[in-house]
Amino acid sequence: MNIILMGPPGAGKGTQAKILEEKYGLKQLSTGDMLRAERAAGTELGTRVQAIMDAGDLVSDDIIIEMIEKRMNEKDCANGVIFDGFPRTIPQADALGLMLKAKGKSIVLVVDLAVDENILFERVEKRAAEAVAAGQPVRNDDRPEVVARRIREYKTYTAEVSPYYESRGLLLRLDGMQPIDLIATRIQAALPAKK
Repeated sequence: MNIILMGPPGAGKGTQAKILEEKYGLKQLSTGDMLRAERAAGTELGTRVQAIMDAGDLVSDDIIIEMIEKRMNEKDCANGVIFDGFPRTIPQADALGLMLKAKGKSIVLVVDLAVDENILFERVEKRAAEAVAAGQPVRNDDRPEVVARRIREYKTYTAEVSPYYESRGLLLRLDGMQPIDLIATRIQAALPAKK
C-alpha cells in the first residue's frame, strides 16, 4: 500500500505519515529528510545536493527518483510507503508512477492537506522554536524566507499534481486545520480494505 501526502511545508504531512506508519506498518519517506540524512552522512549524493538544499531549492527529479527507488528496495518498505511531500510536479508524478509500475506497485490514495498560510507560518515558527529549545539547529526550510518561497513553489507546481491524481480517482482533499485525530480518521476511512 503506497500513499502520498501533499500540502505546503508545515501542513502536517509528517504528523499524519507517522500515524499511518504506526498503524499499517508502512514506511514514511520524506524526501527532505532523506536528503538531509544523505548530507549528514557525507555521502556522494549528500555532497551533490548540499548547495541546492542550502539555497532552499528543489533537487532534480532524477536524483529524487533514484534515491526513492533505492530506499523502497529496503526491507522496512515491504508493506508499502507513505510519500511525505512528494511528488511536487507532474513530471515527478509520472516518474514515480512508472517506477512503481515497474515494481508491480501503485499509489492507492493521495491526501491533499490545505492550510491557512498565516497559521502555517505560526506552525513553522513553533517548530523552529522547539528545535532551539531542544538545543538543535533550526532546519533551513523552517526559516521564514525559505518557507515563503516554498509556499509560492507549492502553489505554482504542486497544485498541478492534485488534478493529476483527482482525474485518476485517488485524491482526498482535507482541511489541514482540523484536529490531527479527525484528519487521521478521515484518511484511514478512505484507504482501500486490505486483501
